[in-house]
Amino acid sequence: MNELILESYRMRILACLSVVLLGSVTLDVTLGAEGPTYEGDIAPIFKRACVRCHSTSARKGELDLSSPHGLFKGGESETTVVSGDSEASYLYELVHEHMMPPEGEGKPLTKQDVATIKAWLDNGTPFADGRDPKSFTEVAEVNQHDIQPIMMLRCTVCHGNRRQEAGLDLRTRASMLKGGKSGPAMVLGKPTESLLLKRIHAEEMPPRDKLLPSGVKIMPSGELDKLTRWITIGAPEVEITPDGASAEPDTIVTDEDRKFWAFRTLQPILPPAAISDFQGTNAIDLFVAEKLKANGLMFSGEASRVVLVRRLYFDLIGLPPTPAEIAAYVADKEPLAYERLVQQLLASPRYGERWARFWLDAAGYADSEGKRSADPIRNSAWRYRDYVIRSMNADKPYSQFLLEQIAGDELLDYSDPKKITSQHVENLIATGFLRMAPDGTGSDVVNSVPERMEVVADEIDIFSSTVLGLTIKCARCHSHKYDPIPQRDYYRLVATFQGAFDVHDWLKPTAVPGQSNGVMRTRSLAVATPQRVSEVAAHNAAIQQQIDLVNKKHVIMVTEVKAAYFGKQLATLPEVIRGDVAAAFAKGADTRDEVQRYLVDKFNKELQLTGKQLAADKNVAASKKATAAEVTRLNAKKDAIEPIRALWDRGDPSPTYLFVRGDFQQPGRLIAPGVPSVLTNGKTPFAPVPLTVSAEGTGRRLALAQWLIAPEHPLTARVMVNRIWSHHFGRGIVSSIDNFGSIGVRPTHPELLDWLSGWFIEAGWSMKDLHRLMVTSRTYRQVSNVSNEILAVDPDNLYLSHMTLRRLTAEEGRDAVIEIAGNLDQKQYGKPDAVKVRGDGLVTAVGNNGVYRRSVYLRQRRKEMPSFLETFDLPQMNPACQQRPTSNVAQQALYLLNSTMVRDLADQFAVKVADMSSNDGDKSAAIKNIYLAVTGRTPDETQLQQSLEVLESLEDKWQQHFDSLTEKERQQMQLDAAQKALSTFGHALWNSAGFLYVD
Repeated sequence: MNELILESYRMRILACLSVVLLGSVTLDVTLGAEGPTYEGDIAPIFKRACVRCHSTSARKGELDLSSPHGLFKGGESETTVVSGDSEASYLYELVHEHMMPPEGEGKPLTKQDVATIKAWLDNGTPFADGRDPKSFTEVAEVNQHDIQPIMMLRCTVCHGNRRQEAGLDLRTRASMLKGGKSGPAMVLGKPTESLLLKRIHAEEMPPRDKLLPSGVKIMPSGELDKLTRWITIGAPEVEITPDGASAEPDTIVTDEDRKFWAFRTLQPILPPAAISDFQGTNAIDLFVAEKLKANGLMFSGEASRVVLVRRLYFDLIGLPPTPAEIAAYVADKEPLAYERLVQQLLASPRYGERWARFWLDAAGYADSEGKRSADPIRNSAWRYRDYVIRSMNADKPYSQFLLEQIAGDELLDYSDPKKITSQHVENLIATGFLRMAPDGTGSDVVNSVPERMEVVADEIDIFSSTVLGLTIKCARCHSHKYDPIPQRDYYRLVATFQGAFDVHDWLKPTAVPGQSNGVMRTRSLAVATPQRVSEVAAHNAAIQQQIDLVNKKHVIMVTEVKAAYFGKQLATLPEVIRGDVAAAFAKGADTRDEVQRYLVDKFNKELQLTGKQLAADKNVAASKKATAAEVTRLNAKKDAIEPIRALWDRGDPSPTYLFVRGDFQQPGRLIAPGVPSVLTNGKTPFAPVPLTVSAEGTGRRLALAQWLIAPEHPLTARVMVNRIWSHHFGRGIVSSIDNFGSIGVRPTHPELLDWLSGWFIEAGWSMKDLHRLMVTSRTYRQVSNVSNEILAVDPDNLYLSHMTLRRLTAEEGRDAVIEIAGNLDQKQYGKPDAVKVRGDGLVTAVGNNGVYRRSVYLRQRRKEMPSFLETFDLPQMNPACQQRPTSNVAQQALYLLNSTMVRDLADQFAVKVADMSSNDGDKSAAIKNIYLAVTGRTPDETQLQQSLEVLESLEDKWQQHFDSLTEKERQQMQLDAAQKALSTFGHALWNSAGFLYVD
């Protein structure tokens, strides 16, 4: 909101400045005898500054300024010129705001040029030969494609594909004429007799009480006039072919556009020849050596084994090596010891937990919906997180990984519950990739079409940035300013996702009690294997048996109380009638004779306890309370089929229209599904895959996924290779990992990137093989310390003359502290671990008696991010994070020093170290063990002596503190002075660069 206010002020200031700066110029122009004309003044400006990008052969923004016909026809933003009103003319907005020509593309327009264009527009766009400007404007009569978007926006939620209240379907001309229970919705040529218009004028459609739950708004007058006009002229229909790729060459995106390095198809590349004095271990080193030599540099030396083992552990599994693991590797003198260690770490289940986190960042993973302040929890998002971890550990080919996430629902038929396999479930969970964007539409107040469009826009943004490495989102409102991605191509992508993400046939992300009144379903699937269904049923049946026994026990107890009271009261009756009364009560109500009914009626109040009397009985009340508590406890142990936060194709989607300037109330032409033309040859139609597994699916996303994983795709492999490289080497070969476009950073080693991408595909898209290739290179094994001479030539390490020092990620730091203390729970998968929120906003893990799982399993609510992780740059996911920032601020040191959890872990670490060092006579062993566990190395002699002095001083200070305590206070202390000194020392070392950085 603040940004909108600032933009508004900016626009006002610009407008005021334009009056001041252009007023005198405009006066000069308009005071001429006739004023500017198209032929004499406007056409020369366009020819000089505009037609390079806007002509019949190059129609950027689909706008042709090489002729008056093209000018008045307009482009993707429809009408470009409004005769007599410059302020309403998009052309003037473009030139006045310096959007045309774009900065850096051609010579900018002068103030005189802008003033001339303004004057020409305000004067009615005159031509020197007297031609009428209206002769260039084609006025099309209203047709079904003007009406269909209105019906979708206002009516079809109740009268469409899924729901047809009163039997009325308003999606097509034919269905309107057919009508519903009340008859035809319209009478051709007679708007006043048309039921549809009558209902709208009477404010009965849409019903006012259903506006909010349906997510629709009242039809404005402009739309109502258009609908009335259409019915008046007989509701004409015209045949319009949706705008999609065809076998004809694309006239907007050219082959010249496709020559940009990132848009070119991968070509086979041979590694350079080996260079003497540049010994390497694999082809990566050949490419790097060539660049180093060209810049007068050499490889730096190989890092020591102690450095490499810590580097590998953190890079591959995100945890530090234990002192024993360090010692084992250092002692292993076999030639392939390093390669064996790499293999061991890649095979570790901890590997998936580490590398899944990077993908989850890119996907925007969070355990809450975001958008609204309520930030409701996503109860089953964790299943997608587990899917990514499992996929990483299984080394699922990246091609299959993408296929499942983009179109998992279209790979197998999941309609028959008896035939569901674990692969069906896995595929559906995988589509959670397209369900990670913030989605506030669970609330009725933010569930209209614009909010739904935001969800779709965020998902497309996540998809394009993560998979394509392109920023496509700005093409939602206009053609991309820098890359050849026209607005048309953005809406082709929208159409591709429309079968699942239909803003006119919406599913809510989660159920919100008391809202929607059953109008909308939620977007989740309860799909499980028959085995899982049976397991849940059997488990719950066993729990229910226990519940029944508990309830029965209480019933028996109450029955005994009632019987005792009955007997006691019966004894007060005359003996002569006791037997008859007892017999009457013992009989069932239906079998009593007249005398017995009389006796029951007469003595019922005397002999039977009332509900109020029962409630007052202390024994009965205690039993009732205990029974309720036990039933609650047992019910909590029941299992359930976890819903899947999936995306699935529902079939028969609404048609997709290009929204002029991104405004949903200005639908433009009809759009077909497709992909960015610049990433194709420009003459291949996009063909949805015919589905044999589902009767409802459109096959659009499956076609998209198959296009992405085709070996000739220019970006898929490049982007993922670059992403993985960036996490190993500190920056990508393309440092803007989410922007391979023209304003992204050019690759430092383009041939290496292309060779690696081709190698990745040839290796079956194996991510583990790619890791292995990278970390076994000499380039990776270099030392990180660097000389001044190297810094002078390669200050940013663009040429990879040494290894880049990097700081631990938020998760690595937290997990390492817990692991070093010996309190890391290795349990994998499942629901996220709970957090608690303090009154001042501090968010901490609840843990299990001081034991914690890895950070990837910690609940990550967008508005309650764990404070440890957030302090160390965990992103909030709005909507996702392609590249985390790395900050170095005082709050990080303060958090490590003052965190109760970290202090408690330091105490646990101290006890562990004290036990490890108990057989040694001095404190040197303890200091060495702390150093080795925390930094991965032992201290040198100077550090050891200084540490001994510090430790002695700490122990003295702690002893003085202990001496000042009362006996009761001392008994409450868990550690003695020597252990507290070790705790403080280890705690301090966690705040050192030796721990926080990997060299």
